[in-house]
Amino acid sequence: MSTPRRTGLKASCVVGFDGRRHVLWRDAEVVIEGERILFVGRGFPGPVEQWIDYGNALISPGLIDLDALGDLDSTVLTFDNGDERSMGRMWSEEYLTSGPRESYSFDEEIFKYRYAFTQLIRNGITTAMPITSMYYRAWAETYDEFAAVVGVAAELGLRTYLGPCYMSGMHYLSAEGMLAEHWDEALGLAGLTAAERFFRDFDGAHGGLIRGALLPDRIQTCTPALLRRTAALAHELAAPVRLHCCQGQDEVARVKQLRGLAPLAWLEQLKLLGPHTVLPHGIHIEGDDDLVRLADSGTSLVHCPVVFARDGEALDSFGRYRTRGVNLALGTDTWPADLLDNMRQGLNIARIKEDGTAQTCALDLYNAATLGGAQALGRNDLGRLAPGARADIAVFGLDGLHLGPLFDPLKNLILAGRGDDCVDSWIDGRRVMENGQVQGVDYPAIQQQAQRQFHKLMQSHADRAHCQPDWRGLFKPAIPFADAWSESRPLCILATAPDR
Repeated sequence: MSTPRRTGLKASCVVGFDGRRHVLWRDAEVVIEGERILFVGRGFPGPVEQWIDYGNALISPGLIDLDALGDLDSTVLTFDNGDERSMGRMWSEEYLTSGPRESYSFDEEIFKYRYAFTQLIRNGITTAMPITSMYYRAWAETYDEFAAVVGVAAELGLRTYLGPCYMSGMHYLSAEGMLAEHWDEALGLAGLTAAERFFRDFDGAHGGLIRGALLPDRIQTCTPALLRRTAALAHELAAPVRLHCCQGQDEVARVKQLRGLAPLAWLEQLKLLGPHTVLPHGIHIEGDDDLVRLADSGTSLVHCPVVFARDGEALDSFGRYRTRGVNLALGTDTWPADLLDNMRQGLNIARIKEDGTAQTCALDLYNAATLGGAQALGRNDLGRLAPGARADIAVFGLDGLHLGPLFDPLKNLILAGRGDDCVDSWIDGRRVMENGQVQGVDYPAIQQQAQRQFHKLMQSHADRAHCQPDWRGLFKPAIPFADAWSESRPLCILATAPDR
């Protein structure tokens, strides 16, 4: 058997791990052997086939995003645009009656993942658990779709936790403008069967780069039978479960009405809380009792500060959750796929909510994006740079004028950095991005295709909206257009942009 190739990385700063915590090495090295890290520190004594010197840069563990957008993000369409329920972001009763349908072709569904996964790698994210919206789908995700997504993730080299989302209900807007629910238990259970099949077929594929997960949609769109079977299957397969919950007051009230318990108490009754469970977003909880439930069970929360701040909502206290023993991971859940931005905004929001700086510091957010995400996945070989860990590495350049003078590179990156400060990325010992270029991806080409596909998504909103209005009137820019929409000057301006 041949000896794995060794590659050495050098930089002015390296985030190592001393067995308990991250530590900062100055003018240090990381040596990769095959898919794993062999050495972190100074003065590696052995032979190395290739040295790469990044100069003034931070070599960091790759970031972990456990609510990673796998879509072409549509929140820009509803941002500052009134009630999104009337814009086709929720099914109308007419649409439900006529029969829901797919907005994209199969190939377009797969492309959105290629586009999104490229964005994740470009922003220093090396492990992702994707999330997409169901409102523009005929129902939920499919086995065949995710079998193809496996190929995309493996080609790009992104470490992913995958599985088709499933659900037994969907919200819709009645003809009277009231929120209602449509239930189809058979579809939900069929979705779980497809998710089990996917897990058994693909968990551990491509040398362990692909892992399976059970991904029911949201707590209020799942019946007791679906969640009980999910809990039993997760135990049988030792599979991670992600379930969105405690993310809105309407959700909490509806779960109490339907199930007689608040969301986390209901999940506890269903035996769904535990070290295998990750819950975005945990904003609306029932006080200390719920914090005890989370901490005692080992359940992890996935904190996504940016997407909620856009709607004026925030976690009550990041620091209080953490000090009470709740494991916190990070997610983006929206565009851009920038965890540095989520660290920065999450830190600022926490300090506003906590009336000061005592409870939450910059390192707490960085830990959530690395060690916290790894703990949520039950992986002590991710989220750290240490001998034996997987060689998942993000290299952030530190020469950007926007970063300012440096003292502590991590503080500078969190206060002023952005995801595209990531210049190189390694996943499982493979260099998947070099000098900001994700290997094998034509950036202008995928941007143009994404723009064309986004235009199609915009048009599909009219099908779901009440009375099927002209789609061109559903979306309003921040500044009114000076001229009327026309075929020669489409609303989606970049859709016809020339190749560059």
